[in-house]
Amino acid sequence: MHAIFHWMKRIYIALLVLTFSGLKAQIHEIGVFAGGANYIGEVGKTNYINPNEPVFGFLYKWNRSPRHSYRFAFNWGKISANDLDSDVPGRQRRGNRFENSVRELAVGMEFNFFEFDLHEMDRQFTPYVFTGLTYTFYDELYTVNRETRTDKSSSTLAIPMVVGIKTNIADHWILGFEVGARYTFSDNLDGSQPKNDRYAALRYGNLESNDWYVFTGVTLTYTFGNKPCFCAD
Repeated sequence: MHAIFHWMKRIYIALLVLTFSGLKAQIHEIGVFAGGANYIGEVGKTNYINPNEPVFGFLYKWNRSPRHSYRFAFNWGKISANDLDSDVPGRQRRGNRFENSVRELAVGMEFNFFEFDLHEMDRQFTPYVFTGLTYTFYDELYTVNRETRTDKSSSTLAIPMVVGIKTNIADHWILGFEVGARYTFSDNLDGSQPKNDRYAALRYGNLESNDWYVFTGVTLTYTFGNKPCFCAD
């Protein structure tokens, strides 16, 4: 938990600096994310998009132009899987299952396919993509008798790959829908590859493929700030 608060403090300070340094020249968005989460790895179903656990979060965007913005987010949720739900015979016979919590801090760039001017009153919409870097906190697990147990808290870097679509639904309000996969640099969100050598005999699965998790849901943001001057820097 100390590491979480340490990184949240850094993000908060960065947001304050960005907000006050660009308040008269930029426009901002702050809002929430809600939806479902699923995992992709050695346990359970192999579906890429199959939300089966809840996820919630907060996000902030600093719009630099009608086509791109800097985005910061904090999301937390749960991931779980059960081999008995898989259509792969080998996984069904193995019968492992797990649950884990994930908390992430994300920072990166969001790109709009079409211009999205937050000061226009007419209805607008645009597809968008987001990518950057995510720092993810999770529990190190190990599997005994088909069920996982917690070893310790851990963390990993991840690369988010998000696609979505958004539209303005009222003055100052923007609604979006997005699907975002996170490629992690860990192979043990599911308890298949515990880092602790004490549990080396319990490792199983594909050593060449790290775990993924996917957040699918809606965003609702409120816009504020003066009209930006989209001038050359």
